[in-house]
Amino acid sequence: MDLELTELKKIGADISSYAGKKVTVGGWVRSNRDSKNIGFLTISDGSCFQTLQIVYSDSLASGAEAAEEKAARQSGDKALDFAGVAKLNVGASVIATGTIVLTPQARQPFEMQAEEILLEGESTPDYPMQAKRHSMEFLRTMPHLRVRTNTFQAVMRVRSVAAYAIHRFFQENGFVYVHTPLITSSDAEGAGEMFQVTTLPLDNVPKTPDGKVDYSQDFFGKPVNLTVSGQLNVETYAMAFRNVYTFGPTFRAEKSNTTRHAAEFWMIEPELAFADLSDDMDCAEAMLKYVIRYVLTNCPDEMQFFNQFVDKGLIERLTHVAESDFGRVTYTDAVKILEQHNEEFDFKAYWGCDLQTEHERYLTEKVFKKPVFVTDYPKEIKAFYMKLNPDGKTVAAADCLVPGIGEIIGGSQREDDLEKLTRRMEELHMNLSEYQYYLDLRRYGSVRHSGFGLGFERAVMYLTGMGNIRDVLPFPRTVGNCEL
Repeated sequence: MDLELTELKKIGADISSYAGKKVTVGGWVRSNRDSKNIGFLTISDGSCFQTLQIVYSDSLASGAEAAEEKAARQSGDKALDFAGVAKLNVGASVIATGTIVLTPQARQPFEMQAEEILLEGESTPDYPMQAKRHSMEFLRTMPHLRVRTNTFQAVMRVRSVAAYAIHRFFQENGFVYVHTPLITSSDAEGAGEMFQVTTLPLDNVPKTPDGKVDYSQDFFGKPVNLTVSGQLNVETYAMAFRNVYTFGPTFRAEKSNTTRHAAEFWMIEPELAFADLSDDMDCAEAMLKYVIRYVLTNCPDEMQFFNQFVDKGLIERLTHVAESDFGRVTYTDAVKILEQHNEEFDFKAYWGCDLQTEHERYLTEKVFKKPVFVTDYPKEIKAFYMKLNPDGKTVAAADCLVPGIGEIIGGSQREDDLEKLTRRMEELHMNLSEYQYYLDLRRYGSVRHSGFGLGFERAVMYLTGMGNIRDVLPFPRTVGNCEL
């Protein structure tokens, strides 16, 4: 029978039911060692984190000729004798048929005694992903091959499972999934760090009589950009479906070459109608706990790998987060706490400052010793759409801070008062004509509503303990880097 390794893994303690049975498995060679008349081939088929050890011997030679004839008829694969298997390079793809043998005293609970090994695809000796440790810097130079290593197999499987968990959480709670546009004419954050999209010939840009770019000749007839957030768009659907979310790629043309910034990344942005800031924080906390529990349950091998080789204490920390009631503190009170310890910070805390990562980690790791929401930030350091508090100085915003990383979620109650929102946009010299649709939401049946944003890659970094955002993206796009 043809099997994937994940099927053998699922059998677990009942692997004895497969003992003595003949199976066929296809995979890629991770390691290969041999002696005079016996060899050990380790393969991975990508279906799970575990590998399969295949024991081969010189008995392969006796059946090689018949097997090769059979293989030639069926697929063109080449049947290998003992010497042929022994010469296989790391990275080669094979299809192995043999008998499952229990090995309870060995490192692995079972192995395959090979009867036939077919070569599906050769690998040359210069294959870069050899069976040894490679630096992250080296692996980043070849994103097309690094996923074949243990580290990146684990990262990308956790990324996949976490994405599914996010969708599952919202779907189970009655949210509608909305696909918001990637090309937009508005800036949700107001920061202006956007990638412009154009079909105009850059070597001969058409100009108006006054010397400006003539966007009437562009594809959309006006300036447009890649989106920095789907929030403003998804808010429109919250006014019809009540609870909605978007989960897709976003783009920032921010020339920041840090371990936490990328030019292309994914965002989860739910929006809840008839919900205030407290409801928003409840939803964010429930979602984060759900995803952590789901990953810990469904990726045990990967999480043990990270816990052992990447970030010791990772599982304990994540379990603590999943089992804790998140704290809540106002920005004003948080600053008062931080000011008492300013001598410990590179950046001094003061009312009106944007909290730095060192401040955020201090609050979660030294003060609260658990995740905490910091609420009610000064309006000057937050986006235009956040609801103004009665004090006129702060807005109903909340950042979720977690131990080990700092901010992981940012959210707010949205300003639902047309007059206040218009006044705030005018203060910031925004072009109101580009946001009429957004103002219409306040004209026609406005309701209190809230939402938050979770940077997916930041979440994957937190779940895996990986320290660089470039290592949780399949194909990272950063300043000066756009490979493949």
